[in-house]
Amino acid sequence: MSLELRSVGRTFAGKQAVRDVSFSAKQGEIIGLLGTSGCGKSTILRAISGLDSEYDGEIAVNGEITRDIQDEIGFIFQEPRLFPWLTVLDNVIFGLKGTKDEKEKLGKKYLENVGLADSAKLYPKQLSGGMAQRVAIARALVTSPEILLLDEPFSALDAFTKMQLQDLLLDIWKTYKSTIVIVTHDIDEATYLCDRIIILRGQPGEIDKEIGINEQRPRARGSQLLADVKTEILESLDLNRTGALLK
Repeated sequence: MSLELRSVGRTFAGKQAVRDVSFSAKQGEIIGLLGTSGCGKSTILRAISGLDSEYDGEIAVNGEITRDIQDEIGFIFQEPRLFPWLTVLDNVIFGLKGTKDEKEKLGKKYLENVGLADSAKLYPKQLSGGMAQRVAIARALVTSPEILLLDEPFSALDAFTKMQLQDLLLDIWKTYKSTIVIVTHDIDEATYLCDRIIILRGQPGEIDKEIGINEQRPRARGSQLLADVKTEILESLDLNRTGALLK
C-alpha cells in the first residue's frame, strides 16, 4: 500500500507545529522520521493515522485522499497501552470481529509471531517492558495492516531489548511486507531499520533532508556505510553547534 503526504501542515492554538511536509512511501518501504524534539514528527504520524484530521494539505493512501481512521493502518505507540484487566490474548484480540474461537485462533497466531505463545493467559502486570511492547506489536498486526506506524516504540527499553525488538520488527516486515513509517530519536535505530530517513528540523518542523540507505538486509549494526550515514545525519542536524541531543 502506497502513502503520499502533500504539503501537510498543522497549527495548534495559532502556533504552527509542522509546515509543508511532503513525502511518499512505496509498498513495503520502511521510512524513518528523525529529528530533534519538538519538530513535529509525532504530529505527522497522527495525521497519517487519522487520529488527527485538522491538518492542512492532503494525505493519500493508495492514491485516495482520506482524513479518516482506516483498518488498513496500524499504530504502535511509545507505551504499550494495554488494558490491565485483560489477559495478553484478550488485549491482542480486543475489538476484533468474529466468533470467540476465530478471534482467539488469530490472536494466538500473532502472539506466536512475537514470541509470546506461552504468555497468552498472563496479565500486563506480569510482563516485562519488552514483553508488553511485543503484545502491543501483536495487537497492531492482528488486523493485518498494510501500513504500520510506530511512534518511538522502543525508546523506553534497555539497549539489548531494543535491539531484539528491532530485529523482531524486521522479521515481521519480511513476512507481511507492510509499509512502515517509524518516528525515532535514535540515529542507530533509524539507520539499521530504514530504507529512507527523512530529517525534520525547526519549529515549525520542515523537511531538511532525505537520505536513502542502499544496504541490503540483514545489516551489520557496525558497518561502515551505516557509520557514514550516521555522520551525515549528525552534520545535518548541527548537533555540536546547537547543543541539541538525540537519545
